[in-house]
Amino acid sequence: MSLPGVLRSLLTTPGPSGYEGAAATVFREACAPLASEVATDANGSTVARLAGTGAGPSVAVMGHIDEIGLIVSHIDDKGFLWFLSIGGWDPQILVGQRVDVITRNGVIPGVAGRKPIHLLDEDERKRVPKLKDLHIDIGARDGDEARAMAAVGDVAVISAEPVELPNGRVVSRSMDNRIGCFVAYEALRLLAEDGPPGAGDFYAIAVNHEETNFQGAITTAYAVEPDVALVIDVTHETGAPGVDEKENGRHPYGSGPAVVRGATLSPRVFDGLLAAAEAEDIPYTVEATGRATGTDADAVVKSRAGIATGSLGVPCRYMHSAVEMVQLDDVLATARLCAAFARRPQ
Repeated sequence: MSLPGVLRSLLTTPGPSGYEGAAATVFREACAPLASEVATDANGSTVARLAGTGAGPSVAVMGHIDEIGLIVSHIDDKGFLWFLSIGGWDPQILVGQRVDVITRNGVIPGVAGRKPIHLLDEDERKRVPKLKDLHIDIGARDGDEARAMAAVGDVAVISAEPVELPNGRVVSRSMDNRIGCFVAYEALRLLAEDGPPGAGDFYAIAVNHEETNFQGAITTAYAVEPDVALVIDVTHETGAPGVDEKENGRHPYGSGPAVVRGATLSPRVFDGLLAAAEAEDIPYTVEATGRATGTDADAVVKSRAGIATGSLGVPCRYMHSAVEMVQLDDVLATARLCAAFARRPQ
């Protein structure tokens, strides 16, 4: 199973929180031939609507288009770029990574560096590095040259092309959560091809700012006001070493989406997802949460007077790193489940 072209384009287009424009354009252009209309709001979230053929409830499938990244906070007189995080980073992952710095004049390459191990004292070697210990080197001779190349407020992402591995597994940065946006697109494609008989409007949505403050989910859910929302994100694949199934449940590769069941989510939507999965022979697991989900679902469920919300997670290893890994049949099974749910009477 090879990497779909739309997913490859989503994964390779930079778009940290607040700077998602290029990635949103990929989503918008992919959805445009399939949807009745495509719109982008003031925040940069994208909504692709497929007109329904009946009086059933409207269903939205939502992923977040932003990824974690870095933002330049200072350029020193030696030409080094110092930065803050956009979203949650494990700093030791950044050491030695190649990065792409997105500037007004285009993308420039750089590396995330720190003092080499040969120069670290014994105590420093034992400590995990902090973000403030790292810098970006873009090869500038001095501060003037660096400031001519980049500016405070420019953002950066790890430079990492997708790599296809055996068993339909793919490694890339930004799987979290271009996967969710691809699922929304793919569900739209399935419904546009086969038609949603008797169903209400369907929305494929790519929202921004999930990694920072759920801003896109808050405003877009308010504006669209779907009857039902399915929020797609990644969840922890539990076959990897060190992942405790007693805490995280069992969600191995090949088991399809994890359908979340929890205190804040709609039991009726959960039951509908399981019924659709069983009717269409789509694999799934169940993931439990006692409080918030940590995804855009936490914002959507509270929008306006409340939206009946479900949450699905695609199993993913090595989250928030340069080597996030998914298995493609899980991704496609998630999209099939979303489409099957939208077709069924609610």
